[in-house]
This record gives sequence, structure tokens and C-alpha cells, in this order.
Amino acid sequence: MVHELHVGIYRFSISWPRIMPGGYMNQVSNDGIKYYSNLIDELLHYNITPMVTIYHWELPQRLQELGGWTNPEIIPVFKDYARLLFEMFGDRIKIWTTINEPWHVCEHGYGVDYMAPSLNYPGIPSYLCAHNLLKAHAEVVHMYRDNYKNSQKGKIGITLDVSWPEPKTNSPEDHAASEQAMQFYVGWYGHPIFSKKGNYPPVMIERIRNLSKEQGFTRSRLPEFTREEINRIRGTSDFFGINTYTTNLVTKNSHNNTAGFPVPSFNHDMGVIETQDPSWPGSGSVWLKVYPKGMYNLLMWIKNEYNDPIIIVTENGVSDRGGLEDYDRVDYYNLYLTSVLDAIDDGANIQGYIAWSLMDSYEWKAGFAEKFGLYHVDFTHPNRTRTPKISAQVYAHICKTNMIDWNYRPTLNEQQISAMARLPETDYTASGAVINSRNVVWLSTLFSVVSGVLFGVILRS
Repeated sequence: MVHELHVGIYRFSISWPRIMPGGYMNQVSNDGIKYYSNLIDELLHYNITPMVTIYHWELPQRLQELGGWTNPEIIPVFKDYARLLFEMFGDRIKIWTTINEPWHVCEHGYGVDYMAPSLNYPGIPSYLCAHNLLKAHAEVVHMYRDNYKNSQKGKIGITLDVSWPEPKTNSPEDHAASEQAMQFYVGWYGHPIFSKKGNYPPVMIERIRNLSKEQGFTRSRLPEFTREEINRIRGTSDFFGINTYTTNLVTKNSHNNTAGFPVPSFNHDMGVIETQDPSWPGSGSVWLKVYPKGMYNLLMWIKNEYNDPIIIVTENGVSDRGGLEDYDRVDYYNLYLTSVLDAIDDGANIQGYIAWSLMDSYEWKAGFAEKFGLYHVDFTHPNRTRTPKISAQVYAHICKTNMIDWNYRPTLNEQQISAMARLPETDYTASGAVINSRNVVWLSTLFSVVSGVLFGVILRS
């Protein structure tokens, strides 16, 4: 499937429990090592560059029982795990990502109950998690640069994530809310790594310190880095990986917390209320609205905030509720890639774009209901049969020609029609996601040239 798409890069994650079931070096799975080694060799056979994510939310359970990312013990253990990957695969891997979406790891795992370990303990453990995660990331990058980079000739970075916070109105207050949201979401991890001075964003340090004092804590709930740690973390990424799908409208929360956020909590500390414009086209996910300008705004913010880093869009895509005639997804990719092109035209140093995702998968709490894949997966069939959607044909055309052709709208071929006939009815009913025609009419004859950007697809391990 990857070969059919004509992509130049395939981003995948390695599962820590699959390689080291107990989390430590005393138990290494040869079968796990062999599995990934075979995958890497097959990709290289087809001249597809593997891009490997070391940690994508899969923590060995025994380490979670020690406190997971809230325990500083995670730092040397994560370093051991990464060292094993560099030793086993580093001769063939030229692009590494240490950690995928640290905001989700920490806030969604520890602050609320959305993702594992679902601690639902707002306002304290997510900051401990981030503190250890940033130090673990930095130690792995320094280890790679000191011991492997010269011989293996690779690059290493991190992937952050955000939904662009669009000001709800044009008021100064809402613009300030947008900036504050970016500092809390992206700056929480981006500022220590990518800014000139390092450390957490000043607005985070000040707000959490002051709120902690008001709430009766004897010290800030946001841990402090030493000067040595600030210097150790700063500059530890060769590129800025960003995952993004949608946009939110933002305005300031009032001083009396009209939003009703838990106190303390990350959301209360951030002080921003997020909504979405009901006029924006929808998708198969309640949280995902289509607003392509948000992609442009985000990429330009990263360029301006962090002194024009190399940017790789490491995830971008849209969901529906199934079926093969996914013209909404086709329009989404055309629109969002056009926004990427606009950012390149305005000076953003974007060197890669990776679609989420290669095929339909298990989308966390949404299960199999929300489909993001370019390839349909029949989860009712024992073979989990894969069938290309219309979007796969279009994405392959983009990757092959390096052009966004709005006139290219293929219809189902015989293989797809036969597959459609076998799908359960619930898998091809309309999702209600409609790209407003006035958003695309003016582009209907545009052939945008995508030059110098390495295209890819992604699948979690």
C-alpha cells in the first residue's frame, strides 16, 4: 500500500512493550526486534525512507506501576530503550522522533481520564510528567548526537501537536487568548527545546506560580528546571514535528472561572475557553472541523516564534464514518496542502508532510467508528481486507506528480465497487461531513506545484 501511494517516507512507531515487555533491558524480545527489522528492510527495498517514532503512548505496564512519566526513574530507562533501537536499527534509520504528542501523553493521560493511564488528577501530575519527559527526550538526543550521529548520519527531533487557536473575535483580548493558548499547548514543550532562552514559557511560569499561591500551595505546581537542565534541553531537536487536524475558536476565561474548569487544572491555568464555529464543515469526529486557514496560521506562528526551524507536518488528516467514496477527505487534503503551500510561499521552512493515516485503525476511545485511513479496512473480515479509497488514488496522484490537481476526482473502479458491495450498511452511510462548495470553487482549476516537500503516510505500531 505504501508503495502504491508513491510516497517517499513512511512514519511508524515502535512499541516499547513489543521490544522490552517489562520496560527494562533485562528482558528483550528477539521477535520484536526481528519484526521491525524486517519492516525497515522492506521499506528500503522499495526506496521508502523509514521515519521512526521511539515513543507513541505505549508504556510497559510495569513502568506505569512505578508512576510512569511522573517518576524520574523513567529518564534512564527510556534512554536504555532508545539506545537499543539505535544499536539495532540506526544503521538504516535516518529520521528519528523521540516522543509523539507529549501534551497528550501528560495532560490526557494524567490530568484527565481520556487516555491511558487515565489518572484524572488535574493540575499536578501532568506537569511532573512533562518535566521528566523533556529531560528524557534531551538525554536521548544527546546520546544520539554524541555516540551515533557521526556514523549513522541521521536526524532526531520531537513531534508536538495542537489545534490552532483562532481568536473568536478580532478583539485584542481574543488575540491574547490565542497567544496564551499556543504558549500553553505548544510552548509547554516547544519553548524549552526551540526558544533561544529555553525553559517553560514565561506566561506559564508566572500564571501557574501565582495561581498555585492563591490556591494554598507552598510552591508552584510547575516544577523548576535548573540552569544546567535548561541548557541541556535547549536545542535538542533537528526539526519541528507538528501534528494538527483542526482549529478551535478561543476567548479568555473570566477571573471567576465562568468556564467551570477544575481548580487546579491545566485548563484553568491556561485560562482559555475553546469552542468551534458551527458553520465550519464537520467530519466523522465531533472535535474535528475543517478550517484550512488554521494550518497556515499555525505554520507561520512556529516559523516566527522559533526563528524559522525546519518543520515537518508529521500528521494531518480527517475522519469520516466509512465508505470508499471519500471525496470529503480528498477536498480536505487539497485544501490543507494548499495552506501548506501558502506557508512555504511566505517563507516557512517546511520539508515534509505526512498523512494520517495509511489505513483505518483503532482510534482510542472512538474505537473503529471514526475512519482516518486512505485505505479502508474491513474489520468484520478475518483477513482485515484492505481496499484503497478514492482519497488513496488522489494522494498517490499528488505524490507522483507533485501537484494538487482539483480536477482529478476519480470514480470507483471494479475492485472498489466489488469491495463496497461487501461492506456492512453502517460502514458506508454518509458521515455528514460536507466541504462547502464555495471554499473550493475558486480553486477548481488550480494546479499547485508541491516542490521540495517529502510526502509520506503514517501508521501507529
